[in-house]
Amino acid sequence: MKYLKENSIKTNGFNLSRIGSGGMRMGNNPEEGIKVIHTALDAGINFLNTGDFYDHGMNEMLLREALKSRKREDVFISVKFGGMISPDGRFYGIDDRPEHVKNYLAYTLKRLGTDYVDLYQPARIDPHIPVEETIGAIAEMVQAGYVKNIGISEVDGETLRRANSTHPIRLVEVRYSLMDRHIEDDLLPTARELGVGIVAFGVLLAGIIGGSSPQEKLSGMSNCISSKSLNDIQKNLSSADGLKQIADEKGISLAQLAIAWVLAQGEDIMALVGSRTVAQIQDSLKAINVNITKNDLERMEQLIPKSQANCSYMLDLNLDEKGLFR
Repeated sequence: MKYLKENSIKTNGFNLSRIGSGGMRMGNNPEEGIKVIHTALDAGINFLNTGDFYDHGMNEMLLREALKSRKREDVFISVKFGGMISPDGRFYGIDDRPEHVKNYLAYTLKRLGTDYVDLYQPARIDPHIPVEETIGAIAEMVQAGYVKNIGISEVDGETLRRANSTHPIRLVEVRYSLMDRHIEDDLLPTARELGVGIVAFGVLLAGIIGGSSPQEKLSGMSNCISSKSLNDIQKNLSSADGLKQIADEKGISLAQLAIAWVLAQGEDIMALVGSRTVAQIQDSLKAINVNITKNDLERMEQLIPKSQANCSYMLDLNLDEKGLFR
């Protein structure tokens, strides 16, 4: 079964699969991680997403190993940079300083074992540094041939517009799920006006939607997110039984229904899934063949109306002048 469709997202001449494989959750099992990547590639998935701070750079090295038997030109590698991680794995800030871009990229190219990356993007935007300066520094790497496309992550419409005025932005990576629709009033229409594709992450709300133990996952997040976010997620979880009924009628899992909902929001939207095991990636990939009807969307809207779909499992980014979390 192949998952690269005729209506795939087109980025600078490259046709991207509607589902992408994310590397953040691959963890400390390189052998299984390589199998996950190979399973995705064999199914027609050609978008591989990583960050130079994922597992302290080890995920890039895992990608290098997994791609040794593949043609480089058949794979689209997306890399985020700028996340600052302490030795204990704590994410403690953002470094978007333009003078550091080429340094981050140099290490990424070495770990990946490639001459270029297909998409390079700051993991977040530091509000104390003009986005034009960060994007301008990446644009210099485009000119030098080390980067093919520029992306951006977790921004609003105005920031996307400013970035795109500096250099064309091909993709914006952002949280989006049937329980988190914050992009629909601002970022999504701006991206469509500018012709920027959407890479949706968090489509399963970090495993809360369709996971084996959503309440346990939610409890584990209690120290990381606001009490309002906890209440919002809990409220929407009360609709899970209704969503499960729709999934059961279609003979699919709740997770597959949630991924299919994201894909149904537009052909310019890719669902990014993170999988630790082959079984997980195989299950997620089946969502591409799920037919979501207008009636399905209406029923899901009744269960979780847009006004209620404001759940975030991430804290707001609040940085000081040094790029450290306040």
